[in-house]
Amino acid sequence: MSATLATHTEAPAPALAPRERETLRHIAAGRTYLQTARHMGLSTHTVDAYLRRIRAKLNITNTAELTRVAISLGM
Repeated sequence: MSATLATHTEAPAPALAPRERETLRHIAAGRTYLQTARHMGLSTHTVDAYLRRIRAKLNITNTAELTRVAISLGM
């Protein structure tokens, strides 16, 4: 594991709202924005907004890293 990965996973995760956590679980499971939106009863714009907030809270820039963090959090 690289130092960057170790540092990132050791830091405590900021609190995510329940809908943010649910959105993150769907994306980490490989679902598209559209699939996630339909499952959660939201628009794709809302899913995108949740993911932008999650990325900002976790200081993440891409979906691959977002998925890695979700897995490390047990999602």
